[in-house]
Amino acid sequence: MSAEARLRETICTLARSLFDRGLTHGSTGNISARTEDGGLLVSPTGTSFGRLDPGRLARFDAGGTHVGGDRPTKEMPLHSAFYDTRSTAGAVVHLHSCHSVALSMLAEPGEPFLPPLTPYGIMQLGRVELLPFFLPGDPAMGNAVRGLAGKRSAVMLANHGPVVAGRDIEAACNAIEELEATAKLALLTRGMGPRGLDDGQVRDVVTKFDVEWDV
Repeated sequence: MSAEARLRETICTLARSLFDRGLTHGSTGNISARTEDGGLLVSPTGTSFGRLDPGRLARFDAGGTHVGGDRPTKEMPLHSAFYDTRSTAGAVVHLHSCHSVALSMLAEPGEPFLPPLTPYGIMQLGRVELLPFFLPGDPAMGNAVRGLAGKRSAVMLANHGPVVAGRDIEAACNAIEELEATAKLALLTRGMGPRGLDDGQVRDVVTKFDVEWDV
């Protein structure tokens, strides 16, 4: 099996896992990954994470031309913005996960989105930027990500869903699962005065694991 064939299978396997555990639903969410030749494999528009077909993933060449497969997700501007601004991005995942979307309705853009409750949210995501609401498919979402100049690997689209870039498809999926788990913890403990990590503990995590954290 070629490297690209393995990547196609991995994308579909991980997407199915996210779907089966309720982290996205229906035909929501999209996923992409870099190929060895610098191109992209992208989930098609209107498809379910539970039923992706490896052979029908949209294929882009290294120049960004759609050269095969079905028509890609309408959220391509989001994916392109991460690849263009973060040289380490090897994959991008966007979900409509319930707890993170709920938390986005209780926060204001510009505020820290995820409280520092555990070290793992910090380690895998860095500081998560909450972006304002955009209509689905609006290229302005990509412009907003570009405006961060590559400083964030994860953003939360208000009333919509999280988007995470990782070094590869496994890392991106692990990180977005951590985002949803941390959002769930934040909601479960909201108003209870939870004991999160203090500033010194956060700084220790950031330093030890070389996390992108400062504004």
